[in-house]
Amino acid sequence: MATIVHGFDWPDRFVVGTVGMPGDRTFYLQARTGSQVVSVAVEKQQTAALADRIDEILDELMAEGDNPFSVPAVAPEGLEDIDPLDIPIEEQFRVGVLGLGWDPSTAQVVIEAFPRLDEEPEPTADIVEIEPEEAFIVRIPVGSARAFAKRTRDVVSAGRPLCPLCGEPMTSDEHVCTLPDGFQ
Repeated sequence: MATIVHGFDWPDRFVVGTVGMPGDRTFYLQARTGSQVVSVAVEKQQTAALADRIDEILDELMAEGDNPFSVPAVAPEGLEDIDPLDIPIEEQFRVGVLGLGWDPSTAQVVIEAFPRLDEEPEPTADIVEIEPEEAFIVRIPVGSARAFAKRTRDVVSAGRPLCPLCGEPMTSDEHVCTLPDGFQ
């Protein structure tokens, strides 16, 4: 069976957003071109790692001689997107694997997301390739990639504040932390 590809080349919008209250949020990657909107659920840690890795790739490209791809050091003005996710939010799938690449022929960052497997394949001596049922592939230019990474960091950090003593997230209830050895 062929993989169903939800592909977005030069989307009108590509963002990370959440639904729910801090401590109980569901994170989504969402792309839109015209009236076509696709949302995939993703873990908070995956979004944070994706933003960091996008910035690393862009920083490496920027450091190349004469910055041949005109990679901006920060998100360009006018590309900041602070709007909520487009609704209705219909989860296409829950992400298991994220991939990130660079296409020098179009000067675009390529983000690939594949669904989580319900069951892990049995280990065998043979290499078994599993073709995913679906794929979410988004290609964005370098300025949009910087803006995406910035928004993602902002969304991730908008959660529950961290306790200054134990470093764990504090809930709206009374926070009780376990202090490290040596603290009383």
